Amino acid sequence: MADAGESPPQSGADVDAVTAPMTPGEFREVAEGVYLIANPVAFPPGFQNAVLLADESPSGAPSWTIVDPGLKTAEADLDAHLTAQFPSGVDAERRITRVVATHHHPDHIGAAGALQRRGAELLTTRTAWLYARMLHLGATDQPPPEAEAFYRRAGFDEAQLEGWRERSRLNFAAMVAPLPLGFTLLKEGDTLSIGARRWRVLMGHGHAPDHLLLWRPEEKLLIAGDQILPKISPNIGVYPAEPEGDPLGDWIDSCRRLAAELGETPDTLTLPGHGDPFYDPSTRLLKVAAKHEAALERLETFLDSPRTVVECFQPMFRRVIPDSHNGLAVGETLSHLHRLMRQGRARRSMRSDGVHLYRRA
Repeated sequence: MADAGESPPQSGADVDAVTAPMTPGEFREVAEGVYLIANPVAFPPGFQNAVLLADESPSGAPSWTIVDPGLKTAEADLDAHLTAQFPSGVDAERRITRVVATHHHPDHIGAAGALQRRGAELLTTRTAWLYARMLHLGATDQPPPEAEAFYRRAGFDEAQLEGWRERSRLNFAAMVAPLPLGFTLLKEGDTLSIGARRWRVLMGHGHAPDHLLLWRPEEKLLIAGDQILPKISPNIGVYPAEPEGDPLGDWIDSCRRLAAELGETPDTLTLPGHGDPFYDPSTRLLKVAAKHEAALERLETFLDSPRTVVECFQPMFRRVIPDSHNGLAVGETLSHLHRLMRQGRARRSMRSDGVHLYRRA
């Protein structure tokens, strides 16, 4: 594997090994002292990637920094991984002393609070920490009435609402360990030292506000979280907490800005929050942004007569959406409808029953 400061391995065999398909539960070294841990989750692709980085504690003792440790249930799995991978020697004595959360979603920040209670320091953006604290402290057994009204306006019928209510019982607090008071702020342009490496903090938006990435250009290595995924677009949705937001505009702007900042990246190894490691994040950013632009075109064409959000699923996704995913589908469809409205390409009205209707401007 490459030493710190060198490029990732470029021979065919090594590249194949680093970027081979991940499997749930896998522990893989991708560079010197850099490991991916595929935490199993109950949604495709079946795992979330934590990144484990060799570090030093303030006393100089060997330690670990972990990026995006996973759901709160991942805490025990992390211990099992470290015990299995490093049964003896200095690495067996390392402890996780720092946690970096790229964003506030449960499958990325869920285990952070548990690790903090064991003495680890949490480093993240202010927005991620505030969102996570807010969602945890505001969790209830029943969804709030504002959220139900949000999905009624989107065109949910009573059966769809009942299914959504049932799924909503698995709330943020069920997936995220309580976060103790206190965190260390990371901002755009900061430099973060982890062991022998110095990482530059980049910031994206859209999938989550103030989503951080860690970039080491000298080594052509990028920790991307969910801002850049290898085979699918990250979910970019409008939700009840910010019902008039324009996250797709934020995300497309971020794609173009990050691609320009990263520059030509054919040899840059990218470690995503889900899926397999891959190369060339700039090309991937621009490709997925273009797919969203194409979805906007399809949706605008479909709005030749007034349509509800639910009626827009077919041109948006070009497949049948199962009921278990219709909440996410509403958020994603609304992000595109709101982008069209911001661009003056669509307008919104309200039906007599309170359901929103969208039509091409």
